[in-house]
Amino acid sequence: MPRRLTTLLATGALALLTALGAASPAAAVTPDQKLAVLSSWTQTSAASYNSWNSARLNQAAWSEYAFTWSTDYCSSSPDNPLGFNFKLSCHRHDFGYRNYKAVGRFPANKARLDNALYADLKRVCATYNAIVRPACNSLAWTYYEAVSAFGTVAAVKQTDLDRAARIKADAEARAAA
Repeated sequence: MPRRLTTLLATGALALLTALGAASPAAAVTPDQKLAVLSSWTQTSAASYNSWNSARLNQAAWSEYAFTWSTDYCSSSPDNPLGFNFKLSCHRHDFGYRNYKAVGRFPANKARLDNALYADLKRVCATYNAIVRPACNSLAWTYYEAVSAFGTVAAVKQTDLDRAARIKADAEARAAA
């Protein structure tokens, strides 16, 4: 590649990094920059989830943002109810709650965070076969209702899990017949 083109590309990349506030370790992240990234990672779309998950797997690259990555996953509710893996969906939900609380913007964003959890859970359910998917979707709705009303999935009751287990068992029995 000619030297002039290489210089132009490097200059453009540096300008982009500077605009994003990531040009050097000494560049402090502004509150607006932190909120922009936080918002981009807590939308209901699969792209938002994928961006968050990529960052989760490379947290060091985002260290200057001082995000809180801690989680208790689905609190005291099962992370894998009836074998459905809700763990990462709950992790992203915790990420949103903890970081919006830390910047004092939680109330304005709670509903979207809860909706993002529900969208994530439905995407998880979509990966299971059609026979057991209704049970998964029932649990996804129950987890969403718990966080929407109480702010935690800890409010999921054993009766909710039992209902979904019956839906799953009945569907599997019909499929086997």
